[in-house]
Amino acid sequence: MRASETPDDAGDGVQPLWARWNRSTQWRYTIGVEEELMLLDRTPDHSPAPSGDAVLARLSGELFKHTSPETHASVIELATGIHRNVAGAAAQLTTLRAQLARELTGMGLCAVCAGNYPLARTDAIRVSGGARYGRVTASMRMLTRREPTMALHVHIGVPEPEDAVRLLNGLREVVPVLLALSANSPFSQGRDSGFASARTIIFQGFPRTGTARRFADYTDYVEAVDPLIASGALPDPSFLWWDVRLQPPLGTVEVRVMDAQSSVADSAPLIALVQSLASLMLEGEPPNGATAPEILAENRFLAARDGLQAKLIDPVKRELVPITTIVDALLERCRPNAAALGCPAELDQIRRLAAANGADRQRAQAREAGLVDLVTTLSQRFTTPDLPTAATGPA
Repeated sequence: MRASETPDDAGDGVQPLWARWNRSTQWRYTIGVEEELMLLDRTPDHSPAPSGDAVLARLSGELFKHTSPETHASVIELATGIHRNVAGAAAQLTTLRAQLARELTGMGLCAVCAGNYPLARTDAIRVSGGARYGRVTASMRMLTRREPTMALHVHIGVPEPEDAVRLLNGLREVVPVLLALSANSPFSQGRDSGFASARTIIFQGFPRTGTARRFADYTDYVEAVDPLIASGALPDPSFLWWDVRLQPPLGTVEVRVMDAQSSVADSAPLIALVQSLASLMLEGEPPNGATAPEILAENRFLAARDGLQAKLIDPVKRELVPITTIVDALLERCRPNAAALGCPAELDQIRRLAAANGADRQRAQAREAGLVDLVTTLSQRFTTPDLPTAATGPA
């Protein structure tokens, strides 16, 4: 047995150390949420502040435990604890945002949450300090100097790795829907990009992005990934930046395809949809068949480009179907699962996002008042306490 391998006492045989699945969670469908945000100077032009390392060093102890650096020095991440229901995760996000906003004010800074910063300038990009981002820079080189992007990540607790692979296979089928609903980055470097999610297009300049292939089981997944890590090409599986990925050390399936949302009121419905989909796929009927990777890739592009105006390829009918029709059908399938999980009110808010997502609202405001005013509004929405009324989840 190699030093990098260990017997899995839960009965999975010999696994590489990185693949040892964390079974410590007691329940399926627990939620952990991470959202990336940009630091801005509190000045009329709200220019990005590449001071993430300094900010983290000055945060209060409790807030510091929920923040971490990101690749770009102007971006940091907020992370919740583990929750059993959407209401609890959303409430903690609201509290964390409010506390961070207060502490940033004392530093002459503010924050915005969106897929990217509408007025970003690549000549002002700086990379965060720290060993991980040194490795990222050494590996990615000029790609780390790209425009910063920000995403909403939702972790779903899955105690068994075989269930996690089933969920990964199911969620990859709905990546385009999650992307269209969450699209919140229409502008890039001061211009309309023509995309609802420019973040998706910018971020896919990195390797190991996009939608992962289907895996037959956990052994198939480990055998696919282990050569990348055992060879030293990747330090660990967190350097796989897929739209949906497994996190063995956490025992979670992580959905990463969504743009960061400007308010918690927009994040909560998406979190509810992901949690409800997880329950549907593990306890109900998973999506029909295995869509060809070429179709999934094209649908992903169409969703990033057109957002809620997208028409996606139906592989069975071989025709284009409006994204809103797909969303309506998916919501109906998810309703019983949302009720069981205690998030029917949050899931109902998906209809609001399906009528106008963040990209639509950003464009409407920019047409009316310009991009500088848009950035001001995004900074105000960071702490807008406009959560929808939610039912109490499971105790």
